[in-house]
Amino acid sequence: MTVIRGATTIPFDDQEEIKKAVKELLEQIESRNDLKRDEFVSIVFSLTNDIHSYYPAKAAREAGFESCALFSAQEPDIEGGLALCIRVMVFVEANFTPIHVYLRGARVLRKDLARMNIAIDGPSGSGKSTVAEELAKEFGIIHLDTGAMYRACALKVLESGIDLENETKIYDLLLKVKLDVDYLGGVQHTYLDGVDVSEAIRRPPVSMAASKVSQYRSIRYHLTEKQREIAGKKSCVMDGRDVGTFVLPDANFKFFLTAKPEVRARRRFEELKAKGYDVDYDKILEELIKRDEQDSTRAVAPLKKADDAVEIDTSDLKIEEVLEKIKKIIREKI
Repeated sequence: MTVIRGATTIPFDDQEEIKKAVKELLEQIESRNDLKRDEFVSIVFSLTNDIHSYYPAKAAREAGFESCALFSAQEPDIEGGLALCIRVMVFVEANFTPIHVYLRGARVLRKDLARMNIAIDGPSGSGKSTVAEELAKEFGIIHLDTGAMYRACALKVLESGIDLENETKIYDLLLKVKLDVDYLGGVQHTYLDGVDVSEAIRRPPVSMAASKVSQYRSIRYHLTEKQREIAGKKSCVMDGRDVGTFVLPDANFKFFLTAKPEVRARRRFEELKAKGYDVDYDKILEELIKRDEQDSTRAVAPLKKADDAVEIDTSDLKIEEVLEKIKKIIREKI
């Protein structure tokens, strides 16, 4: 008899999230250990006491693992323990060296996988922020949108009336600004001096100003330290333009997303139009090309594909297809 251990987490207590997480965990245990369904003797689940919506054993049965004995048990409350966690022991009628499987936030239960950083770089409109958000949900880690931090700084500069060409004054201003990032319902919110500016920083003028501000060495170093501090404490997906090359050169996984300028401009146009902005496609395309040039030629940490990053052209791919490519690469290595 062989026992295979595993664990996973869910983003919040929800029946569908439990079903999804249990199915993924059991299928990963099955595939990584080269098992067949009829080799499973029993599956024992334990779940933290903040999970009430659904029994993992029922989720396992619905996922096709109904031919073996299934059990679920609630764990006692442990102060400081991993929240929203589902653990499993799979008993198999065979003798072999098992491959234990820890997914999403449960990776922290293994010392060798205590922290996972995923870097996603690429130009504006390549889909990196959307992909990063979904990956964070998938693996139960945080998504740090570095671009939002630069946008917030740019918004403060625009509001202050400081000349965008005056690096010294901009730096002095930002040293006095309180910039915070928080996560509500798994979504990053950016705060300037206590005010939520998550929507305000997405306006086109702020985007162009952010590209300008991010060229300054002092500003980049100032924000890079904040980003590294967060990544050093928590597993995260970080997207930007220089994450894999400059901010987190030692990230566990690196990806570079790109797409044709016309495709990226169309995506941005539709996104802004859906939010009610009066926008012009040709102007957006012009600004996007200009920003690509600024980002790629800046002296400090330019937009560039890391040598060890996997490049994916998203021009003709749906977000789901991009995600599957990336998830497959990550899962093959964890």
